[in-house]
Amino acid sequence: MKQESTVDLLLDVDQRPSAGKGILLSFQHVFAMFGATILVPLILGMPVSVALFASGVGTLIYMVCTGFKVPVYLGSSFAFITAMSLAMKEMGGDVSAAQTGVILTGLIYVLVSTSIRFAGTKWIDKLLPPIVIGPMIIVIGLGLAGSAVTNAGLVADGDWKNALVAVVTFLIAAFINTKGKGFLRIIPFLFAIIGGYIFAVVLGLVDFTPVLEANWFEVPGFYLPFNTGGAFKQYNLYFGPETIAILPIAIVTISEHIGDHTVLSQICGRQFLKEPGLHRTLLGDGIATSVSAFLGGPANTTYGENTGVIGMTRIASVSVIRNAALIAISLSFLGKFTALISTIPNAVLGGMSILLYGVIASNGLKVLIKERVDFGQMRNLIIASAMLVLGLGGAILKLGPVTLSGTALSAMTGILLNLILPYENKD
Repeated sequence: MKQESTVDLLLDVDQRPSAGKGILLSFQHVFAMFGATILVPLILGMPVSVALFASGVGTLIYMVCTGFKVPVYLGSSFAFITAMSLAMKEMGGDVSAAQTGVILTGLIYVLVSTSIRFAGTKWIDKLLPPIVIGPMIIVIGLGLAGSAVTNAGLVADGDWKNALVAVVTFLIAAFINTKGKGFLRIIPFLFAIIGGYIFAVVLGLVDFTPVLEANWFEVPGFYLPFNTGGAFKQYNLYFGPETIAILPIAIVTISEHIGDHTVLSQICGRQFLKEPGLHRTLLGDGIATSVSAFLGGPANTTYGENTGVIGMTRIASVSVIRNAALIAISLSFLGKFTALISTIPNAVLGGMSILLYGVIASNGLKVLIKERVDFGQMRNLIIASAMLVLGLGGAILKLGPVTLSGTALSAMTGILLNLILPYENKD
């Protein structure tokens, strides 16, 4: 199904560039996704190699599920950082709850996909209006604000060198986002990380020992939910309250999924939510997310950065994205390369996180403004207030074996209040 494109495409979805040009275009997509894709595992303390491998494999899974009809790249999702970090903290550093939660979230995608296949999408609009989605995104963004500030060294006993590196990293990202032109503006994370890293090297904050000790070729450091005889680290499938608290994040990420595909449809002059259909795009995203978590990686999500590259280059070829996925998989096996990434100081990540978490929270406000949510309506004010206070105030609700807190409690509260609170009559 076609619609009017917002750009004049040079190559359509089913067309292919020449081999040489295609490789260059694919590397451009790798650069676009790279900064964000490695930032998530670095913040969560996960192997970067696994995240790269999972992003490539996840993209290929998505393409198979959608019949190679949609030029989408899947990378590490920021939306799960808060919930996964809290799950790890509550489990004493054990990743079992976090990984199990993301696996189940992917399966929720699959269930929603099946429901959409047979019942349509109207029920999603009723369950998740902007007044629920907006505050939930704000809670996700601000939930780890304290962690960002600590990593940046902006605390009472912080080292001035760390604080300076964080500020420089933040400013590089901020200036690129506001003053950058063309492709430069699409990859602010990558350039900010590189700039902050170089500055940290100058200040003597980087230890290159892991790079010197690493092999050129190394199998990614997978975490698997079964015993491999010591070949890989193991985690256990865990279905406790820490796991359940991660599941409501699917509410936000499904909404983001729909939004990303709507924008891409406009750029490509297609109606991807109808052909191949939302049920198939969600299926691919869900399976990719579960597979990534199964291997010990973060959740996957559709990347707006790569959509931006398509809009800028006017190349919508699926084959270009497919080859970018294969390049990402190849990079995950370069031991010295992934070891170099692991030497990035916390101060660089802290500077990036201040901007990242703030932007996520601001996007929640953007949803409320764009959808013109009427805060003159007391019901909307009550829903947003309850979600923000419960989500950010450390509230905990125990219901038998189930414990709800943070994002999970905020989401459930918003959904229930939206369903039961009456609309006001305007006389």
